[in-house]
Amino acid sequence: MKNSEPVGIIGMGSFGTAVALLISKNAEVLCFTRSEQVVDQINKQRYYRGIKIPSNIHATNSPQELATRCRLIFPIVRSVSFRAAIRLFSPYLRPKHILIHGTKGFDVSEGIDLHSVKKLKRTDVHTMSEVINQETAVLRTACISGPNLAGEIMAGQPTATVIASSYDEVIRMGQKLLSSDQFFVFGSHDIKGTEIAGTLKNIIAIGSGILGGLKMGKNIEAVLITRGLHEIIHFGEIMGATSKSFLGTAGIADLVLTSTSSQSRNYTFGSKIGQGMTKDQILAESNEVIEGVRTLRMIYLLSKQYRINLPICNVIYRAVYDNMDIRRSIKHLMRLPEMDDVLF
Repeated sequence: MKNSEPVGIIGMGSFGTAVALLISKNAEVLCFTRSEQVVDQINKQRYYRGIKIPSNIHATNSPQELATRCRLIFPIVRSVSFRAAIRLFSPYLRPKHILIHGTKGFDVSEGIDLHSVKKLKRTDVHTMSEVINQETAVLRTACISGPNLAGEIMAGQPTATVIASSYDEVIRMGQKLLSSDQFFVFGSHDIKGTEIAGTLKNIIAIGSGILGGLKMGKNIEAVLITRGLHEIIHFGEIMGATSKSFLGTAGIADLVLTSTSSQSRNYTFGSKIGQGMTKDQILAESNEVIEGVRTLRMIYLLSKQYRINLPICNVIYRAVYDNMDIRRSIKHLMRLPEMDDVLF
């Protein structure tokens, strides 16, 4: 990539903004947003989301401009909008482009309404890299995932992430652009495992939040996180991932963060469930995307379709979608048949 060539960002939500700030330490950044107001805030006011915008970050609402000027692009939009965003850019994307997404969620095939559908097959569920491959001529894809609370990144606090790709040059390019004294970047060739681990952990974070909302203590929270990890590893393997990514930065590191921090949207959502609010009440008052709610519905439907035993995930589902008393569910889990501590 030429030094004069900007790096593209699709989506200026909290994490997209955080990534733009990270990259601005090493390269020029061009951000895409549909909002004229946001373009004006970035280009003219030089102030956005309460943050002073560096002089080498600029914004556009033209997909063609961003795709023409940027060979390396980071799509960072919510999963439910990801396919539409990629389709918007698809006419301008060529095999020379490189896409590194930062979305932790799954896409479902067109025509499927998650609210009403009763069955879901694995072929109905797609990772974000699969969406890119389906909708564009782009050959080289990657994802970034890890314990990356956007607020802490924008505040300059240190953390790490993993960039996963089948291509060594893409990993190196991503590491070069994102690395700084505040941000350490690991590399991985397991893109599918990284995507799945980063998505499934949101389910356990909701469950942990429910326990927090009920003030049930840290002992049971630790047990939930540990046993929940077993379940999502088991399910991830069925989806084609290996256990390796679940035990790394995109897996257990992000799981611990998301399942214990009040800054985590999924944990906060679960906490409100534990305090007696309903799913619909919480979503109605929230301005942010809570990816785990949608993922939870998908995993529940897939587990029923393929008869996969996920007792913890099922209890979390029933608490969120059926308003079931979680205390009664915990007593049920405690009476499950004894099993080995480590199953992998």
